[in-house]
Amino acid sequence: MKSMTGYGHASHVEEEYQLEVEVKSYNNRYLDIYVNLNPVLGPFESYVTGRVKEVARRGKVEVGVRLKVFESRSVVHVDQALLDQYLEAFGDIERRKGVSLGVDASSLLGIEGLFTTSTARECEEYRAGLEDALSRALEDFCASREREGEETRRDLERLGRSFAEANDRIGQLTGAYEHWFRDLLLDKYRELDLGGRYDETRLMQEVAALLVKYSINEEQNRLRTHVKQYFNLLASPEPVGKRLDFLCQEMNREVNTTASKSQNVDITLYTVQMKDDLENIREQIRNIE
Repeated sequence: MKSMTGYGHASHVEEEYQLEVEVKSYNNRYLDIYVNLNPVLGPFESYVTGRVKEVARRGKVEVGVRLKVFESRSVVHVDQALLDQYLEAFGDIERRKGVSLGVDASSLLGIEGLFTTSTARECEEYRAGLEDALSRALEDFCASREREGEETRRDLERLGRSFAEANDRIGQLTGAYEHWFRDLLLDKYRELDLGGRYDETRLMQEVAALLVKYSINEEQNRLRTHVKQYFNLLASPEPVGKRLDFLCQEMNREVNTTASKSQNVDITLYTVQMKDDLENIREQIRNIE
């Protein structure tokens, strides 16, 4: 089990440059990947995205790649046509006005667009360094998610055991339902002071009707099945966050039905505990992949 929140960092250093990769993620319903690359490394964006998809299924994942170059390979380019136009314009002014403008290097540097610079480095020169730093950052990232995910799994197991125990308690109480309803009806008949004049067969029919109306055996059976599936999912190495969320919805539906049918105070109290456990479970599930 992996958490959707994690952090990883790694750097790759060469004589001429240093690459730093930072990976961090947050909770999100789907997988959203944001890559922030140095412009020189722009062609690698799809590669970085693909590597992230290999290790993450859900969450908002941010990848930042910083590049620091120690040795510059910048090349200065002169727009020769523009230079010729300016020199021709300066010469024309000198001839017309009979003055010397004294054009020098400092004057030329102020001309916008006359000089441009570019780097002689190709992005492929950084491929090996990027692959190394990204691989180690993703390993660190995955390890942090697994550590947090393991803590979450233990907490989910604890909450699941609490839920299952409360459900078992309810199961133990349902066996006394028939006697409880029968005694309830007898007490009501006695309150009416009928002097023992009542139809035993009719009484049993009323008990049977109430048992059908308030029986929670089906809910109990489904909840036991859901609990078994819940623990199976917790033990699965696959991402199970969405499946657990759906399963908890089904479990909550059965608990609500049990609570609405219950005429027993103890059963009602156990359903309150089960609802609380489910709420805590669903809160934790929001953090896992």
